[in-house]
Amino acid sequence: MHLSLRFIVPLTVALALLAYLLVPLVDKLALRWWINDLDTRSELVANTLQGQLAGAIEQGSTTKVEQIFMRALQDERLYALAFCDERGKMRYSTPTYPSTLGCRPPASAEGEAHSVIRLRQGPLHVVQRPLFEGADRIGTLILVHDMSFVDRRSADTRLYLIGLFVVLGVVVSLVTVSIAHLSWRGWVAGVRSLLRGEGILQPFSRPGSSPVHPLASELRALLRELDQSRRGRDQSAIWSPEMLRNVLHEQLLGDEVLVVSNREPFIHNRDGDEITLLRPASGLVTALEPVMRACSGTWIAHGSGSADRETADARGRLRVPPDNPSYTLRRVWLSAEEERGYYNGFANEGLWPLCHIAHVRPVFRSADWEQYLRVNRRFADAVRDEVRTDDPVVLVQDYHLALVPRMIRERLPKATIIMFWHIPWPNPESFSICPWREELLEGMLGSTILGFHTRFHCQNFVETVDRHLEARIERESSTISYGGQLTRVESYPISIQWPPEWIDSQLSVSLCRAKVLRIEKLADDVLVGIGVDRMDYTKGILERFLAVERLLEVHPEFIGRFVLVQIAAPSRSSLDEYHNFEMRVRALAARINATFGRDGYEPIRLKVEHHGSQSVNEYYRAADVCIVTSLHDGMNLVAKEFVASRDDEQGVLVLSQFTGAARELPDALIVNPYHIENCADALYKALTMPTDEKRVRMRSMRRLVQEFNVYRWAGSMLLDAARLRQRQRVSARIFAHQRDAGIEA
Repeated sequence: MHLSLRFIVPLTVALALLAYLLVPLVDKLALRWWINDLDTRSELVANTLQGQLAGAIEQGSTTKVEQIFMRALQDERLYALAFCDERGKMRYSTPTYPSTLGCRPPASAEGEAHSVIRLRQGPLHVVQRPLFEGADRIGTLILVHDMSFVDRRSADTRLYLIGLFVVLGVVVSLVTVSIAHLSWRGWVAGVRSLLRGEGILQPFSRPGSSPVHPLASELRALLRELDQSRRGRDQSAIWSPEMLRNVLHEQLLGDEVLVVSNREPFIHNRDGDEITLLRPASGLVTALEPVMRACSGTWIAHGSGSADRETADARGRLRVPPDNPSYTLRRVWLSAEEERGYYNGFANEGLWPLCHIAHVRPVFRSADWEQYLRVNRRFADAVRDEVRTDDPVVLVQDYHLALVPRMIRERLPKATIIMFWHIPWPNPESFSICPWREELLEGMLGSTILGFHTRFHCQNFVETVDRHLEARIERESSTISYGGQLTRVESYPISIQWPPEWIDSQLSVSLCRAKVLRIEKLADDVLVGIGVDRMDYTKGILERFLAVERLLEVHPEFIGRFVLVQIAAPSRSSLDEYHNFEMRVRALAARINATFGRDGYEPIRLKVEHHGSQSVNEYYRAADVCIVTSLHDGMNLVAKEFVASRDDEQGVLVLSQFTGAARELPDALIVNPYHIENCADALYKALTMPTDEKRVRMRSMRRLVQEFNVYRWAGSMLLDAARLRQRQRVSARIFAHQRDAGIEA
């Protein structure tokens, strides 16, 4: 005992001294990390507000400026906004803006762009950003973030560190006392084992049981994880397939990854005696296919092609892509009745219009719900059949499979389930229309992580759960606890592959333009607009045509000089609503062409047919303007595909404000598709924009699409999943050790 005390007392003093020195250092580092994070957030907010705010200020519209400010303040940490003109006079500010700051907030001691001040409201992070209208600076945007959460988290961190040192001191003291009561030979043997890297408690474990790992190794692993997490968020490197593979191998330790979706990435159809391969026009496939090439996992999807059974093995499997197989496609077979009820009925006549709020009434039938329930079980069973381990990472995609996460959780309790919802999530009042709303929410909350495109959609989902389920919601950490399961709700803005798929094989911009003009039989001086969509009532195709009509009415000099090529891939044509919509689109195009067409000239070239992705890319590169007028959209990847295709830094993007992409691409010409004159004016501005301005706008958008590409989207979700899996495994091991210790005691 005397020997033990001689060791414990100095150890206690050393640990207390270490805690005394370490806690302030951790506080300082944490503060620096949070300030860097708020600097980045401020820059993103300023870039997002730039276009709309500059226009509203130039118009002198106080109401519009206030609306823009109040929308921005929906960010949970953005506290206040203000705008000062070049003379240092306050022009606009939110009610929360501290009057003591004025137009010249105090600068930091280091002369940096930000400053941290303490007012009676608490600590505030203040950043000033110049605001431009074109090339002219019109004033300064001041962004104020609330930093009170930093104090709270620093306090939690201090408590955690102090508790850690207390536990460490107790554990080491107990180990020391135990060693002191051993024989000298046993003690020496224990030291030698420690020096050889073996667990301290290994000699005392039961025969046949696994050794207890040293507590120090657990701490090192957790610290490494925290450090890598921080560096991963702060690094500015461009994500690539290699980086994504490194995440899988280093963070997920090569864990099994499966994707589950209704749409398959490759469809085989029979055309007479031949089998043709089709890559569907789908944003989901565009985003996930390059990710699966990097992950080399298994993709489970509905086999919808007429030759799909012939090209798969007896269990519905085949290796894809055909030219360079890198992952497995497992097809699920559905009967005509199942497809009609699950896909056409409940998913596309019910959930699709419900979530898009696009002036089409959702239709819900009990028979469709029964098929939806049955097919979701089929997909969950397919996941269980395909997995090789009991704790895979499963990425469930979209509104067709809302029940699958809970079903997988029942079959594979240890699985990490990430569900991504590719379409908007409506407000609670709209979602309450669905008769099976509780069942859908319960199914989705079987996920470990639930992802949406935007923070606004996340907030709508949380409010919906709060309205319809008895769940515990932690808004600060964005988590929902339901039925003993914790689900993290997070925004992961989806994107596209970078570099683009055709970067090495595509024709030059000039050759693409010559090819498209030859195909469409257009003169060399014709200005070309491009629209690429599924034939869907949410895409704003009718509104786009009306904007072209208005442009030609107001600016007749463009008659004969401007042509809109509208590629509209057929979609869900068996549904009456889609069939009727296609007829309306064809009728409107015919009317406009009859009004303004002459001598072979037609202002609208409507192409209701599938186009390969390489052919679409050529149209992107040939166009002078790309027009995206979605009435309600989760993200819209057409906008990002157009930007990625323009390595000549030319072309203009006209983009609906109701797309998720509008929040990421403020250098596009943002329009309200319901306001036909607004869209026509944007088209005119795009067609007459100077070359230098096009270059500046396109360069900025390309930089954003490059940095926030699809690999970063997938990597962010997988990194979050890796951290959760690591925590769960450590917790399980600690619980097992405690249980074993209790049994032995």
